[in-house]
Amino acid sequence: MIDKPKTALVTGSSRGIGAETAIWLAEHGYDVCVNYLSNQTAAEIVADKIKSLGRKSICIQADVSQESEVIRLFNEIDQQLGQITHLVNNAGILFQQTDLLGLTEERINQILMSNVTSVILCTREAVKRMKLNDDPKECSIVNVSSRASVLGAPGEYLDYAASKGAVDSLTIGLSKELAHWGIRVNAVRPGFIDTDIHASGGEPDRIERVKSAIPLNRGGEAIEVAKAIGWLLSDEASYSTGAFIDISGGR
Repeated sequence: MIDKPKTALVTGSSRGIGAETAIWLAEHGYDVCVNYLSNQTAAEIVADKIKSLGRKSICIQADVSQESEVIRLFNEIDQQLGQITHLVNNAGILFQQTDLLGLTEERINQILMSNVTSVILCTREAVKRMKLNDDPKECSIVNVSSRASVLGAPGEYLDYAASKGAVDSLTIGLSKELAHWGIRVNAVRPGFIDTDIHASGGEPDRIERVKSAIPLNRGGEAIEVAKAIGWLLSDEASYSTGAFIDISGGR
């Protein structure tokens, strides 16, 4: 029996959780589009690793918070990889730590566009294609949320936490709306994961500061999140939709 092709888009996959997820998927039989915003060199390293595993991979630069770029991204996937079957909405940003009084309209809107609008736009374009699949039940979507959506990130990342709360709501709503076609939508909620996103917030060693408050007394690794994403995407999670996996060391 010949396995049907599996083609995944992982947004924001030039680094961190996205890069580990893209490589893990390749190891498990997926062709992967590596999407990046600005670091082409890092994206190409990920794509080369995927190709070394015997899978197809392409790198496409696109700002997934912008509708025209999302449409271009998916059109290029159609032409170069074929019909998408799996989507990981991973792209996201945060800014320097601040409390409520430090938040500005510009910052809030950038966070919401990058972390929420991108999920809606990419899911819309993916579903247009997934519902035309011979068997849409073979298609699935995973959103990368955050434990911040539950904890609120007071005094540090209120805007980021709120954006991830929106991702949680989208996961629930989309899981119900797309169940008509059998397309599953789930989410992971990472906690303190050892990636360079903490440097974006101005505290690259943040995990060292907070790890004593984590029951497992350590930060997580990106591959630990990637494996959970891979499971939710796979047929092994065929009866899970609207579900959340917290990868947070118990916090």
